[in-house]
Amino acid sequence: MLWNLIYLSEDFQPIATKLGEHDLKTWGTLNCEEIFDISNGLLEINKWTSQHGVSPLSWDVAVKFLMARKFDVLRAIELFHSYRETRLREGIVKLQPHEEPLRSELLSGKFTVLGVRDPSGASIALYTAKLHQPSKTGNHVVLQALFYLLDRAVESFETQRNGLVFIYDMAGSNYTNFELDLSKKILNLLKGAFPARLKKVLIVGAPVWFRVPYNLLSLLLKEKLRERVQMVKMSDLRQHLPRDCLPEHLGGCLPLDVHSWNLQLLSEQNGRVDPVDELVGIPLENTSIHVPGPEAMGLAELMAHLNRAQRSGIYLEYEELRREQPPGTFTCALAAHNQERNRYGDVLCLDQTRVRLKARRNERSDYINASFMDGYKQKNAYVGTQGPLEKTYGDFWRMVWEQSVLVIVMTTR
Repeated sequence: MLWNLIYLSEDFQPIATKLGEHDLKTWGTLNCEEIFDISNGLLEINKWTSQHGVSPLSWDVAVKFLMARKFDVLRAIELFHSYRETRLREGIVKLQPHEEPLRSELLSGKFTVLGVRDPSGASIALYTAKLHQPSKTGNHVVLQALFYLLDRAVESFETQRNGLVFIYDMAGSNYTNFELDLSKKILNLLKGAFPARLKKVLIVGAPVWFRVPYNLLSLLLKEKLRERVQMVKMSDLRQHLPRDCLPEHLGGCLPLDVHSWNLQLLSEQNGRVDPVDELVGIPLENTSIHVPGPEAMGLAELMAHLNRAQRSGIYLEYEELRREQPPGTFTCALAAHNQERNRYGDVLCLDQTRVRLKARRNERSDYINASFMDGYKQKNAYVGTQGPLEKTYGDFWRMVWEQSVLVIVMTTR
């Protein structure tokens, strides 16, 4: 049945013939739709690998990324590139776990994957904050160890299917053990740059001083992930995980032997090449969403231009832009019933880029004088809007809520 599905298309034949013995063991736990999605994802990613002249992605690796995104092919491909780019940016390339300083970091006990699973079958990763000494270990080494051990954890098909629970143990730690930048990078890794279904992050035994940095960190998280990150008292941890899944120092009955566990992981990987290393080594591409025109400037050229033009020249450029016919229409902004929502008659919103308020019953218009603006790498990264009028005060805060705005910058007087 499964082989017939693969051979329905000639495009799938190379995938089927390259499946190894280990690959075939996973087939019995996948349904036909999942196999089809994995094949599609693998074909799309390998179009990219062929363009760069590198080895194609293996079936095993493709399964990890598709599993992590519940077989949504586009999201899995996006995750693959986020993972690759994060590793390249943080210097997590061609790791040598048996060489210093990575070996010492792996055996320090700071981070490990427990030898048990939670009742749902998820792997449990443990980070012990009090063992981190920023003056002795650089962030890049910590991230290398984290990537290495998490990669080992998600080699298990059971972990790929059932996910990962991350325990951030802050018991006994103080401010000298904490680095905001490192915490940001770990959260960025967990939230969108690693092929694992993150079920929850449990921050245990957090000191009082951690409340402020935690509030800052929570602003970086999307709502879905923010719901999965919880600060938990040591006494309440057993409400989330049973005792036989917890180390003894966290109120459980599991003897903790991090050194032996991590040493075993090291011995298992001796001489083994990371299958993604070749792909990680491809330099980052220009990910700007803007397509340069014939008069486009680089950063150095822009600086030189600004120095030449000075303030008066910039004002003249702005006036020239104001006189240009805009590439769009103002039908909604000029509608009679929306006129009182505009502070100025000559500062209107294009129909093509305006922000629309979510529909409410018995409401005539979804209009607010606000427009989406692209960032360098993201469409609609910003909203530009007028200072609210007395009649649009409620609309302004509705928009802030509906668009999940975290930062408001006022540039007027």
